[in-house]
Amino acid sequence: MPYIGTSPSNGVRQTYDYTATAGQTSFSGSDNNGQTLVYTDSTYIDVYQNGILLVPSDYTATTGTTVVLDTGATVSDTLQIVVYDVFSVADTVSASDGGSFGGNVGVGGTLAVTGNVISPITLAGTTPTLTIGDAGAEDTKIVFDGNAQDYHIGLDDSADTLVIGKGSALGTTTAMSFDANGIVTKPLQPAFSVHKNGTDQSNMAIASTTVTWTHERFDANADFNLTDNNFVAPVTGKYFLNFMARLEAVDTGAAYYLANIVTSNASYRYIIDPNFSADLSYFKIQVTVLADMDASDTAHVSFVQNGGTQQTDIDGDATETFFMGHLVA
Repeated sequence: MPYIGTSPSNGVRQTYDYTATAGQTSFSGSDNNGQTLVYTDSTYIDVYQNGILLVPSDYTATTGTTVVLDTGATVSDTLQIVVYDVFSVADTVSASDGGSFGGNVGVGGTLAVTGNVISPITLAGTTPTLTIGDAGAEDTKIVFDGNAQDYHIGLDDSADTLVIGKGSALGTTTAMSFDANGIVTKPLQPAFSVHKNGTDQSNMAIASTTVTWTHERFDANADFNLTDNNFVAPVTGKYFLNFMARLEAVDTGAAYYLANIVTSNASYRYIIDPNFSADLSYFKIQVTVLADMDASDTAHVSFVQNGGTQQTDIDGDATETFFMGHLVA
C-alpha cells in the first residue's frame, strides 16, 4: 500500500529570516541563519514583514531565489519568508542505518573508524601522502592479517628503527630492521660460521673424509647441523660458502690433495699437487663459491688425499680452519 501524505523523508516548510537595511527591496542568498533562499513556486510561499503577512501583490517572487518588495523596507525591519514547497530535509547518510556517499567527503577534524574500511582505497592528488602517527613517542604499525601467518611493518619509536617481521605484535619476530642511519640488518637471514675450537683432525685417511666441526661462532637461523657437519638450506636461493683450512705435515709423496664444498646440486673443488722438494710443515687451502641450493639441500666440506703417507692433519685453530656461509639472493 502506498504511503498516504507527505513522505517522512521530506519536509514541507522552511523558514528564512532576513534583517533589512534602509530601503532594501531585494532579499536573497544567505539569511540570518546561513540558509540560502530557494523555492520552486511562488504560490507556496508566505512573506512576513515585521510579523505581518504580506499579500502577493506586495512583492514579486519569480526567480526561485529572490523575493522583491514593492516598497522598500525600513532599516532593521524583519522579513520572514516561509517556503512550503516539498523539499528534502537533508541529503544525509543515516547515523543508525548507514548508507553511501555519492560525492566527495571532507573531514576537517578527526575521523574515527571502529568497523572495517572496505577496499579499494586510492590516495590521489599531486603528492599523495598517508601519515601514520602524530609525532608522539609511541610505536606505530601496519598489520597484514593472513590466513596462516600475520606480518607487520612498524616503527619501533624507542629505538628509532623501522622493522618488518612476523606476527601482529611489533618486534615479535623481526625479519628486517632499518635504523636511523639507514643501516639494514636481517636477524633471521641464514648465516653461519663454524670452527673446530682447537681440536685437530689428525692423520687424515688416504681417502675422502668429511671435515668435522665442533662449535658455532654464530648460526643466525639455526641451519647448521653440528651432528651431521653440514649446512641445510632453509629456502631455495644463492648461497655464499667459504671453507678455509690449515693443513699440517703435507706429504710431498701424495699424488694430490683435494678440498671440496659438496652441495646436493654440485661439488666445488680446490686441488693441489704437493710436488715439493720436501714435506711442508703447513699449507693453507681455501674454497669459495656462490652456490645454487634448493630448499633442504645440504652443504658440507670433504677432504681427499690421494696416495702418499697418512700423516696430514687439519689444524683445529679457530682462526685457521673454519666453514662459513650466508644467503645472498
